[in-house]
Amino acid sequence: MRTLIGYVHSGSPDLTNRQMALLLVVYLTPGPHTVRGLAETLGVSKPVVTRALNTLGGLGYLRRERDQDDRRNIFVVRTNDGTEFLEDFRQLFKSAGTGNVRRIDERAPALAATN
Repeated sequence: MRTLIGYVHSGSPDLTNRQMALLLVVYLTPGPHTVRGLAETLGVSKPVVTRALNTLGGLGYLRRERDQDDRRNIFVVRTNDGTEFLEDFRQLFKSAGTGNVRRIDERAPALAATN
C-alpha cells in the first residue's frame, strides 16, 4: 500500500492498469511488439491497445516504428523515458521493502540493454 501511495505522490503521470500492463509487457518481454500481438497478450481489442499506445506515446514511454522490411507493419518500441519511468517505479517498490522487487531486478539489466 505504501508503494501505491508513494506512486500517487511521486508526480508521475497516473497510468491506468491497462496502460501499465501494456508498458510492462513491452519492457519485460522480448519483442518485436505489434498492436495485434499486444492485444492478444493482454486479451483486449486492437483499438484498446491503440488508445493506450496513444497515451503512452504522448508521455514518451513508448514509440511506434515502421518496419523497414515491410512498411505495413508497425512495431512498438521502448524509449529512454519509459525505462526511466519504470526504474523510478521499481525504486518505489524497493524503498517499500516489497519482495516482488527481486523479480523486477532480475530483468533490469535486460531493460537497460535494450535502450
